[in-house]
Amino acid sequence: MAASTSVVPVAVTAAVVPVLSTSGDFSNLREIKKQLLLIAGLTRERGLLHSSKWSAELAFSLPPLPLAELQPPPPVTEEDAQDMDAYTLAKAYFDVKEYDRAAHFLHGCNSKKAYFLYMYSRYLSGEKKKDDETVDSLGPLEKGQVKNEALRELRVELSKKHQARELDGFGLYLYGVVLRKLDLVKEAIDVFVEATHVLPLHWGAWLELCNLITDKEMLKFLSLPDTWMKEFFLAHIYTELQLIEEALQKYQNLIDVGFSKSSYIVSQIAVAYHNIRDIDKALSIFNELRKQDPYRIENMDTFSNLLYVRSMKSELSYLAHNLCEIDKYRVETCCVIGNYYSLRSQHEKAALYFQRALKLNPRYLGAWTLMGHEYMEMKNTSAAIQAYRHAIEVNKRDYRAWYGLGQTYEILKMPFYCLYYYRRAHQLRPNDSRMLVALGECYEKLNQLVEAKKCYWRAYAVGDVEKMALVKLAKLHEQLTESEQAAQCYIKYIQDIYSCGEIVEHLEESTAFRYLAQYYFKCKLWDEASTCAQKCCAFNDTREEGKALLRQILQLRNQGETPSAEMPAPFFLPASLSANNTPTRRVSPLNLSSVTP
Repeated sequence: MAASTSVVPVAVTAAVVPVLSTSGDFSNLREIKKQLLLIAGLTRERGLLHSSKWSAELAFSLPPLPLAELQPPPPVTEEDAQDMDAYTLAKAYFDVKEYDRAAHFLHGCNSKKAYFLYMYSRYLSGEKKKDDETVDSLGPLEKGQVKNEALRELRVELSKKHQARELDGFGLYLYGVVLRKLDLVKEAIDVFVEATHVLPLHWGAWLELCNLITDKEMLKFLSLPDTWMKEFFLAHIYTELQLIEEALQKYQNLIDVGFSKSSYIVSQIAVAYHNIRDIDKALSIFNELRKQDPYRIENMDTFSNLLYVRSMKSELSYLAHNLCEIDKYRVETCCVIGNYYSLRSQHEKAALYFQRALKLNPRYLGAWTLMGHEYMEMKNTSAAIQAYRHAIEVNKRDYRAWYGLGQTYEILKMPFYCLYYYRRAHQLRPNDSRMLVALGECYEKLNQLVEAKKCYWRAYAVGDVEKMALVKLAKLHEQLTESEQAAQCYIKYIQDIYSCGEIVEHLEESTAFRYLAQYYFKCKLWDEASTCAQKCCAFNDTREEGKALLRQILQLRNQGETPSAEMPAPFFLPASLSANNTPTRRVSPLNLSSVTP
């Protein structure tokens, strides 16, 4: 740990955690395991159960330590001994969620551990009262209407301790949480960074810091400690910021150095593949994870999203029943059941389970977003908007909520609002073709056709998931009487469809062939026009037009009309889209920065 970066006296840190090296490399896995076991105990003593569980799971993935190397418990200070009785009683009350009672018996304690539990009990008491007051999860509660009344008092007290340099790593973490809850983001980030320097082993501080970072540029300016924990943090934040390649590389490095058995890392890799919509890979990893850790509930809601997308009803039903047997009152379980009912088109029941999840944890992001989707299905746009807004309030990086708001305002025929929300979704997912296609449609409605063309072309360039971008681009060129460009887009669309063998809606395929048949006919390319017209005959909506065109071609050929020699080659030859005639040269790269909604 770099002493120069810490602003807390060494004596304070040493009183909390015995001095251990937390260097940036993974050369000594035994030392890392000792650190993980130590911090798991320290966080458990302070009621930080999620951090304790994370450290314990990571320690379990490493080889066991021999008896001679097991770490002794931290030394007990004179202050610890004086506060032992009060701490033991208060911790028992804390564990059964009697936070006010715990705080009452800890009042006046001086040891670091007892003081943290005292302040943390007061914080959790305020949070519990706030949640109890929020009776209706979807009620018309404006942001900040229901508050944790304890926050301001806690901030004043912790601020005094911070200025006096009396806060240890755990105290700094709690101070950062209080600042974040008061929307003092910049101050919170500074305090969390300080907490990671003072106590690099505490995962909770890294995770809170992760929730406040909005982009990669912001990450670059943080002065983080050079510790092996930083690698886990970077992998996590890259996943959150949709920098999936970098995240997967980090996780692969962690596996290579010895964490191959970590269920946490495996689940994060599965989530990363889910985020880039590599559904088969994500499903495969989640299935392996279920075999490795069959009673795991974390991330199973993400697994259920994948099963939902693939319409795997029996697998989703099995997962829902299995999680119900493990713990029916976990938010993830409620979300899985909600997804199951949604897949069966029982949207009212689905919304009910998402509401149940939010009663268990009003800050659970996934449930807000999924509930928004269900209200969209039920045509309840006002409730959908409120649900999506709650999701964004919990996490401004949730692209699904921004995208959902865009769709809602699109239904309400409010294109300027819709454009704003789609642009926010696109900023979070710049390489997601769905966001780009939605943006293009918005620009079309606003008659900003140049921007629409850019969006459709960019959607195709990044890998069009729904295979619609080229068709929309072609129709736009058609509308602008740019017949050659429209033909090129339709040609490429048909080539892509035939090369990947996908089943598409006949309407779009027939539209493409109809346009190309007419285009080639105008260009007097009888062979190509005839081929496209014959294809038109395979579809109900274009059959008669195809037959009529074939008769015209036959008639013109009999009259001795000669085909043109200067037009491009037929669509079914690879040369039909050479480097000189693709739409790339006609559509400039996407740049939306200058456009305001």
